[in-house]
Parts: sequence; structure tokens; C-alpha cells
Amino acid sequence: MEATTRSVRDGIAAALSQTVGRRVEISDDTNIARDLGLDSLAIMNFIMALEDEYDISIPLDRVAQVETVGDLVTAIEELRSKG
Repeated sequence: MEATTRSVRDGIAAALSQTVGRRVEISDDTNIARDLGLDSLAIMNFIMALEDEYDISIPLDRVAQVETVGDLVTAIEELRSKG
């Protein structure tokens, strides 16, 4: 696993833990809404925390395409490389 991907995944895990108020175990296949039980408000809070963490803006149409942690890692890495 590439170091950048690992650090993004670690950042996602930290933001998720903060959002849900407990430590969470994730993998690339973890479905953010279904597996973690996040409602739409919690997902938006989580996305905003990631935007602040990585100094990016994730467009709403891109957020709608993200289902799993792996999707989110890819989106963040792509947005960071464009920034």
C-alpha cells in the first residue's frame, strides 16, 4: 500500500471516529453509510471534516458517487493532486 494512500485512509479513520464518537475499523470495502450507520447529516459533517483536513473541496456530485472508504480515498487523492 502506498504511503499516501495509507495516510489518507488513516485520516478518514480519524475523521470517522470523531464523527461517530468511537474508534472504527475500516477497509477499502467499508460502506460508509450502511456499515457505519451514518445518516446524511453525519456524512456531511464527516465530509466537511475531511475537506478541512486535506484543504480540498469535494463537489456534491462527487460525494454522491462515494459509497466505500476506497472510493473516498481515490476521490481525496485525485482532488489533492489537482489542487
